[in-house]
Amino acid sequence: MDQFKSVTVVKKANVYYEGKVTSRTVLFENGEKKTLGIMLPGDYEFGTDQKEIMEILAGNLKIQLPGSDAWIEIKGTYTFEVPANSKFKLKIETVTDYCCSYIS
Repeated sequence: MDQFKSVTVVKKANVYYEGKVTSRTVLFENGEKKTLGIMLPGDYEFGTDQKEIMEILAGNLKIQLPGSDAWIEIKGTYTFEVPANSKFKLKIETVTDYCCSYIS
């Protein structure tokens, strides 16, 4: 899906790591929640409260998923899941565009 219709966008940005990672929250009529964001080059760690589906729309990066010592190298598009109540790491090499879906 290239666009979302009939949504509410929260004006206030979600800002992490001194502005190197930002996103906007998109709320759907059915209660679904997503964020659309940009990550600048750097090393980051994020924790989850809910299960998340991360869709990388563009960028070069490496991902370390919970419970793994291995790094997955991404160039371009990629989708991965992160369980609830866990942490994952990212090494962003180029500006990265993403969409995160929260699964309850």
